[in-house]
Amino acid sequence: MKKLEVGILGATGMVGQRFVSLLEHHPWFEVAWLAASERSAGKKLVVGAEAVEVEEVNAHSFEGIDLALFSAGTDPSRHYAPIAARAGAVVIDNSAAWRMEASVPLVVPEVNPEDIAQQQGIIANPNCSTIQMVVALWPIHKVNPIKRIIVDTYQSVSGTGAAAAEELVHQTPLVLEGKDIIPHVYPHRIAFNIFPHIDVFLDDGYSKEEWKMIHETRKIMHAPDIAISATCARVPVMVGHSEAVHIELTRPLSPEDVRHILAEAPGVVIQDEPTLNIYPMPWAAAGRDEVFVGRIRQDTSHPNGIAMWVVADNLRKGAALNAVQIAEELIARKTI
Repeated sequence: MKKLEVGILGATGMVGQRFVSLLEHHPWFEVAWLAASERSAGKKLVVGAEAVEVEEVNAHSFEGIDLALFSAGTDPSRHYAPIAARAGAVVIDNSAAWRMEASVPLVVPEVNPEDIAQQQGIIANPNCSTIQMVVALWPIHKVNPIKRIIVDTYQSVSGTGAAAAEELVHQTPLVLEGKDIIPHVYPHRIAFNIFPHIDVFLDDGYSKEEWKMIHETRKIMHAPDIAISATCARVPVMVGHSEAVHIELTRPLSPEDVRHILAEAPGVVIQDEPTLNIYPMPWAAAGRDEVFVGRIRQDTSHPNGIAMWVVADNLRKGAALNAVQIAEELIARKTI
């Protein structure tokens, strides 16, 4: 088949660069152009063996493009996604701009690929912490419906972007040398620290990141009645989000049954031999495409409860890879 022409908006960011690496040798897609804001225009990125100059995005950028992958933030997505869709491209957007729009599918291919058929030119890529959680929970939910989820996340600095990663690198030796730290990206120093603050705080005391996990999970899993509470923390890890997940099921389910279910689940790898110190860790998940699950055990607070530990690369499965998998589903379902 003829390769589809793909444009990448936000190509110079950490997720945008993952888009490039995932697509440069892809059998179905060809990177046609790279675009970004005025600030990043003119930079060059290597695509295959060629240095490609990043263009400044404009209203005509999407002409002749089959697929547009966006990772440029909410405001650019709000403005340019409808323009790209009118030009004939299918947009897969990594920002929060369209996720909760009723007419826009919010898709994790291992969970709700059938929702792709509803697309009208725009498909939303979920939040990184939401993606890895629903990949791990959906196979269980299909067997024994989940009634309640309590999740605490430990999210890496790459989820904020390159400036945050650079800040962690810059602050670490200063702390070891006993020098004062003046944070710029975050409200507090991130080196050797943890703070429960991701995105803005809402009137009910939850942060926007926690709100995303609650409402996106319900939309993706088509389960509006699941009770969900989340606490999201930033940790001094470069790549890879970790989550402590506690679920209440409709009926009792043994940890052994959970392991059996997840062993058969697409995109999931079980690492669960705690006596041998085998469990998921972010440094090991970095650069990998799977969602890793371990510490699977009975939740002692409820007879129908299961506790687990879930880890994934937030730049790959949590963002760029999930978007590319959505694009692959578009082709498989002949909707592009």
